[in-house]
Amino acid sequence: MTWLVSLPVMLPILAAGISLGLSRHGFAQRLLTVLVLSAVFVDAVLLLVAVDRDGRAEVAFGGWAPTLGITLAADLLSALLLAVAVLVALAVLLFAIGQGTPDRAGSSIVPFHPAYLLLVSGVSLAFLSGDLFNLFVAFEVMLASSYVLITLNAGAARVRAGMTYTMTSLMSSLLFLTAVALIYAATGTVNLTELAERTAGLDDGVRSALGAFLLVVFAIKAAVVPLHFWLPDGYPTAPAPITAVFAALLTKVGVYAMIRTQSQLFPREDTWWLVAGAAVLTMLVGILGAIAQDDINRLLSFTLVSHIGFMLFGIALFDVAGFTGAILYIIHHIVVQAGLFLVAGLVVARTGTAALHRLESRDSSEGAGAAEQHGTPPVVTALFLLPALSMAGIPPFSGFIAKFALLKAAVADGGTAAYLMSAAALVTSLLTLYAMVRMWRAVSSPVAGPSGHQRLTVGATAGIVLVGLAIAAGAGPLAELSERAAHDLLAR
Repeated sequence: MTWLVSLPVMLPILAAGISLGLSRHGFAQRLLTVLVLSAVFVDAVLLLVAVDRDGRAEVAFGGWAPTLGITLAADLLSALLLAVAVLVALAVLLFAIGQGTPDRAGSSIVPFHPAYLLLVSGVSLAFLSGDLFNLFVAFEVMLASSYVLITLNAGAARVRAGMTYTMTSLMSSLLFLTAVALIYAATGTVNLTELAERTAGLDDGVRSALGAFLLVVFAIKAAVVPLHFWLPDGYPTAPAPITAVFAALLTKVGVYAMIRTQSQLFPREDTWWLVAGAAVLTMLVGILGAIAQDDINRLLSFTLVSHIGFMLFGIALFDVAGFTGAILYIIHHIVVQAGLFLVAGLVVARTGTAALHRLESRDSSEGAGAAEQHGTPPVVTALFLLPALSMAGIPPFSGFIAKFALLKAAVADGGTAAYLMSAAALVTSLLTLYAMVRMWRAVSSPVAGPSGHQRLTVGATAGIVLVGLAIAAGAGPLAELSERAAHDLLAR
């Protein structure tokens, strides 16, 4: 399975170099990016099937020993998240092409496609990295490419937001590199397989300190409250497809890194009160911030922060049922959050505004007929409704299934922390429903403004919404797959 493991990282990097040479040939650039991401998605599905059949796969490049060389490894968790992430990245790419985002760079050299390919490569490397240092490299690849994307053809506001995002990411990267150095000093390796054995022999105080260090690093990258301040200001300023792919993937990579390192290097036997407290705080602060917003994208950004708390919910339980719920929630959230941001992009493109109060008002001077003509089309309101209901946890959508798995795990745990998180999750779900109803009223209100939708943008959004429905329809097999991935995590 060597090529299956290495292709998701190497192919986008090679294609990014070729894409730079095609910068004056827009159609060739677009075709190359679509073909490469399609190939990576097929590879990810084949890798998932192979890992599920044959077990964990590992590749040591150049034949170097794991302590010295680059190691890529795939298990059920990494292969599953990789397949979902690349599928969403492909759909968002089609949306961007349909919207014309790559072609509005204001320069003869268009960096969108090379940067986008590098972003996908960084995400793939993060999921497949077999050692801590290359996980750090993956975050740096994502940071460099995401800064290019967020400031593409940017004005002053987006440059400021991009700098806030970049400086925060650089600070967390500095902390990450320090943590890697300390772990290497304590154990003599950064390979995750070797660390799983060597951290068990460390003094309890040293293990706790190293685990907490990594927890803070990934909490910043995952936008866990109170380390979330950079996200609501950074994401909403970017074009819709860029915001969508950031919201879908970047924070989830942080959560994945948290799950991977804590389960493999610093296992626990009981509920983790520190993470439980962070889960409750993240859920409630995030959703209260969301319902206070008047801007669609800021509302969705705070909702994104809030629902990171559901993933922490499963991590805090630190058992098979908890990790199963967390994995299901990550998969659901990658798809649904991307869909909501793309629908927001369709609405803003149609109406010319992201302000809820303006979307809810009717332009009486043009009359009802004109307002209806320029209002949000029924297909767009339908595309919003389905992921919105899923985000709020309404049955039978994927959000309900993932939340039910977490609540079931909490009941099985039976501890005080589990019930506190369950109560916070229920309150957050109700407030999420309220926030989604506010958006529904605004999205479904006819407003005068620019008209016209590209078929490709609507089709890409519909594709993501259908994937969300497919997750709900295939909840049984997906839950079994997630449970086996959780067993593998705790088996170390």
